[in-house]
Amino acid sequence: MSRACIAEGLPERIVYCTLVLTWPFYFVGALYVVGPVLGWIIGGLAALSLYLGPALRRDLQPQGPIPPMIYGWIIGMCVMLVVLWAGHLDWSLGTGKTIKSTVGWAKGWALLALFPFAGAVLKIRREVLVRGQCVIGLWTLVLLPVMVAAPYAGLPERIFTSPLKAVGGPGPEYFSVYFFTWDPASWTPRWQFFAPWSPFAALLGVLQVCFALEERNIRWRSIGIAAGSAMILLSKSRMGLVGLVACTMGPHLLGLILRSWAWQVGAAAATSFAMTGPAVLGGINDAVAGFKGARADSTRVRETLQRIAGERWQNEAFWTGHGIVHPGAHVVEYMPIGSHHTWWGLLFVKGLIGLLALAVPLVWHLVLVLADAARNPRARLPLAVLMTFVLLSFGENIEIEAYMLWPGLMILGSHAGEMHRAARTGNSPAWQAI
Repeated sequence: MSRACIAEGLPERIVYCTLVLTWPFYFVGALYVVGPVLGWIIGGLAALSLYLGPALRRDLQPQGPIPPMIYGWIIGMCVMLVVLWAGHLDWSLGTGKTIKSTVGWAKGWALLALFPFAGAVLKIRREVLVRGQCVIGLWTLVLLPVMVAAPYAGLPERIFTSPLKAVGGPGPEYFSVYFFTWDPASWTPRWQFFAPWSPFAALLGVLQVCFALEERNIRWRSIGIAAGSAMILLSKSRMGLVGLVACTMGPHLLGLILRSWAWQVGAAAATSFAMTGPAVLGGINDAVAGFKGARADSTRVRETLQRIAGERWQNEAFWTGHGIVHPGAHVVEYMPIGSHHTWWGLLFVKGLIGLLALAVPLVWHLVLVLADAARNPRARLPLAVLMTFVLLSFGENIEIEAYMLWPGLMILGSHAGEMHRAARTGNSPAWQAI
């Protein structure tokens, strides 16, 4: 391992050790506990670093002030908590459910602010996070033959459920260890690796590939890309396949927009599209229809959940939502109303205010990263992370998966801090200090 990727200070050691032990933590069903605990520890360490400053040893001193963008995430997630309380009061859900939901906020939405905050303040190098993800990839490749062989060797789907489920969570699947699962639509095996279900594993695979592309060591890079690709393919997720193409190629292609030859190529392509456009659009429509038809039952359930959530939000709880998800009927295969989609879920559970509490900092961050990515390669990975998060938000509830998304959240904070410090020293445009 090159010296640049050895964890040196206390924050780096905490983060790196937690990252490379992902699979061991999964084997004991502890990942859902480890993520929030790490978030509050590392966030507390960042707050302590800002408060004591020079009184601390060098590796604990802050890199600089908190970027305004990070304040946006902190304020947004605090608003999310206030809206949660308001929704519980409006619907008289009681003290018990309010406390339970507040703990849920601390294990979910709060992490969307804590990890970027820690990444912006503490001295945690990007190379350490990238190498840690590649080490996870090595674990994945070593275990892959056993997992692939499991359904054909007659091994059970679930190995066990950890006693740690007593701490509470969205469901037992967050504390369970699986070899594989059977797809009820096709009755073929799907693999979810260290995620609670397969589609989420696919998006984690997308992040794995995005991180690996930043690795300088070709062996580790190859390991990370191979492991991430295996997670995407074996999870059999349509969203993962979209992410593999869009989230890896998009950030690298964005830099071309400032090059004149790229504009010339684009103009030529636009001219040719005038003649070939109808055929291309017809092919795209056929591809979309085939994409949805590949898992028609899943598409139907998701669309029905979204429609019900939207109608009930508009008619029953426009501003602050219903406070909690509601049980679903047979028509949605008993999936909770307010699940399987971050934005419709927010509208149903936390209303329009809750949706804005996430949308404002997310769009703010995305705009600044897009602008930086057009000029600087340092923004490619943060942009890939944000693109993956946005893609994930249209198929999952991102807050209950934040405990596994924390490396990406830390990259976002690290990049925000880097932009802010460069702008303050005059080495970058002033808008990057926003």
